Amino acid sequence: MAIKIHREGLRIITVTGILLVVINLLLFVFSVFTVSVLIVILVLSGLLLLFVLRFFRVPARNFLPVDNAVFSPADGTVVTIEEVYEPEYFKDKRLLVSVFMSVWNVHINWCPVSGIVNYFRYHPGKYLVARHPKSSELNERTSMVLKDEKGRELLVRQIAGIVARRVVYYTGEGRKVNAGEEYGFIKFGSRLDVYLPLSAEVKVKLKDKVKGKYTILANW
Repeated sequence: MAIKIHREGLRIITVTGILLVVINLLLFVFSVFTVSVLIVILVLSGLLLLFVLRFFRVPARNFLPVDNAVFSPADGTVVTIEEVYEPEYFKDKRLLVSVFMSVWNVHINWCPVSGIVNYFRYHPGKYLVARHPKSSELNERTSMVLKDEKGRELLVRQIAGIVARRVVYYTGEGRKVNAGEEYGFIKFGSRLDVYLPLSAEVKVKLKDKVKGKYTILANW
């Protein structure tokens, strides 16, 4: 089956491929290395290109809606499940579920529920390690509040990490979105925070591996 590449990766993959070809050609023409060393360099170059291709892959994944379900907005590992104070929008206590995306995960971000984008903000910032507790306040990030047809709200936050240097988003306030719809992308290692009502029933545990628009994080 053909691998589909995300549009956010086309430029990076092209530039990486051209640079690797040029570097390997120069090494083969001008290098003093032995043939065996040059072959190792060529193999490593190919593996690097395959890694970049893998990072920007688009998984073939169908979405099946479930009543009252809050789906994972990303692939990764559950690193936080706790009651916290959310200061930006709700300004009260919420149930936080965080999904950490390593460089091996797909970095597409999907809407966890259907509804209206009631609030959206982009915040420039630092690039602390995404697992760091302060990264949700200090790193480059976006905050999106979704309000469903029953008037329930949740906040989902994209957070760039120490390797990820860019948060990409495709939505804005007032837009109607569907659960499982792609709304953003973060490049190379990052985190997604989901702030739920305290009454939500969490369906995952710490260190669980989750899949975006497939794993149910919680029920409203």
